[in-house]
Amino acid sequence: MSLTIDDIAKMAGVSRSTVSKVINNYGGISEKTKKKVMTVITEMGYAPNFSARSLATKKSNLIGLIYAGKINVDMTHPYFNEVISTFKKNIGLLGYDLLMFSNEHFQGSYLARCKHFNLDGCLIIAGEEVESATYELAESGFPCIGIDIELTGPRASYVMTDNVNLSRKVVEHFYLNSIRKIGYIGGMRESVISNLRLKGFTDAMNQFGLEVHEEWIQYGDFQEESGYVSMKNMLKLKNYPEAIFAASDLMALGALRAIEEADLQTPRDIRIVGCDDIAACRYSAPKLTTVKQDKEKIGKLSAYMLNDLIEGQSKLKPVFTDSELIVRESCGTNKTFW
Repeated sequence: MSLTIDDIAKMAGVSRSTVSKVINNYGGISEKTKKKVMTVITEMGYAPNFSARSLATKKSNLIGLIYAGKINVDMTHPYFNEVISTFKKNIGLLGYDLLMFSNEHFQGSYLARCKHFNLDGCLIIAGEEVESATYELAESGFPCIGIDIELTGPRASYVMTDNVNLSRKVVEHFYLNSIRKIGYIGGMRESVISNLRLKGFTDAMNQFGLEVHEEWIQYGDFQEESGYVSMKNMLKLKNYPEAIFAASDLMALGALRAIEEADLQTPRDIRIVGCDDIAACRYSAPKLTTVKQDKEKIGKLSAYMLNDLIEGQSKLKPVFTDSELIVRESCGTNKTFW
């Protein structure tokens, strides 16, 4: 006998909508009711007809995951890996599965691919040199949420840390500890995130009357080797900074290596602050001071905002999350601020 959702509802003594909510992992159902419904489903061997449900609702319950950019990040990136894990958990609780796009040698239309797979929406992770196809997708009216990428379409929005304020916290910390000669290692010159952090850095330097030395501003690609090269370039100068803010932890770790190779010590000779609070910060020598982004909040907000856009919510404004400066050995102290 082929059971229906109405049969399961009758056997469990609940409404049809309650069974539907249990199957789709929606909230608002008590654990007792969930257990009762799931017991009937298990005992009767009921398998929900997802194809029929999709046809009825015109939804596939599939979300696309796009790593945008010609120079992109991926699942191995320590910061985005944590964000995506939280997003995956929360979007799953809302009843969706993920389909990851490959953009290797891809030059076509993301919108066409979304339509081909009948996706309900997309999460877009920012890389460098983002393709025009990414912005075309957002502008098309397809539901999209970006992380660290500014999306402005009619059914698009984005979540990112308040990067300007993030940098201000670093400069203020140096200032309060009598550090005046400060350098900056950022990502690529075209990087939105790097430039926001650079703006926060220069704004705070100007606010406290500190001189911004152009030769102490270097550009990398958020990876360790570029931080190493940038620090080497600054150390070639007759007058180098006494503190460095690197726009990623990986670049900060590269800078630490360059300082050690130059027979200098951190924090005695040069203090270092990174950004992201990846696990490696706690095991480097010295342990790395960093600005912690709220990766869990970013991932959860992205999931709920995307679901609201899919469900017809009017345009959502972007959300900027706060950050926390974690002071460890590379700044000479071991305290947490803000």
